[in-house]
Amino acid sequence: MDYKKPSEVVGMLIQSGVDKTRLSASDLWIRGILSGAILGFGTTLAVTATTQTGMGIVGAAIFPACFVIVVLMGFELVTGSFAVLPAAYFDGRITLKKMLKNLALVYMANLLGGILYAGLFWVSATSTGHSGGNAVTAAIVKLAEAKTTGYAQYGGAGIFTAFVKGILCNWMVTMGVVMSLTSTSTLGKILAAWLPVFIFFAQGFEHAVVNMFVIPAGMLLGAKVSVTHWWLWNQLPVTLGNIVGGVVFTGLALYLTHGKKTGSLTAVHDAAA
Repeated sequence: MDYKKPSEVVGMLIQSGVDKTRLSASDLWIRGILSGAILGFGTTLAVTATTQTGMGIVGAAIFPACFVIVVLMGFELVTGSFAVLPAAYFDGRITLKKMLKNLALVYMANLLGGILYAGLFWVSATSTGHSGGNAVTAAIVKLAEAKTTGYAQYGGAGIFTAFVKGILCNWMVTMGVVMSLTSTSTLGKILAAWLPVFIFFAQGFEHAVVNMFVIPAGMLLGAKVSVTHWWLWNQLPVTLGNIVGGVVFTGLALYLTHGKKTGSLTAVHDAAA
């Protein structure tokens, strides 16, 4: 049957974590850069749809297209890895050093990809600085300011809010990764991955890799945001929140309820193969 049971899915999740640590640095860089850029594409598409229709739910409904591309093409997205690699670590299949090295490299690659697309989008949207932009660029500027100085006005409460939104976001994003493993068909994977990502985006939660594009793009387009604003009020607390959401609420939770009960997840993987 096309559907995979949760115990099988967790076994595949753990094996995926093992496989990720076996990738070369060049593969991680290339796949990570592509993921960062593709999430930028998805974000501009969502903002365009929201601007054209005046309905945020429309943008949220189509944003997962970029996530589906990342999943189907096997690219490296650090927020997904925040659940995948810890699951393999909890099962004793990878070392802490290998996990942290992989996550750090993919994080930097995603950042580079997001900034790369931000620069290319700026060229496209402003005719290399000769145009004032449009409704989409204005919306990105507003979004970048809301994600940074918007939190700064609340001080410590703003940082905590960004952190919690990061948890809620990646709880759903990592569920998108997990759910894509419940099906062996392309259509099944698309639908399973789409649903949790739609849920996070529709509610305005905070995704570290999306923000690696949105905030730099907003800065290029004229947002009153500094690099300090970006990292202090958003990128750092959101990244920490994404880590907690992925590690605790998906990786650890699923491992405890489905992984440990199998006795040997290696055996589960071998049987599935």
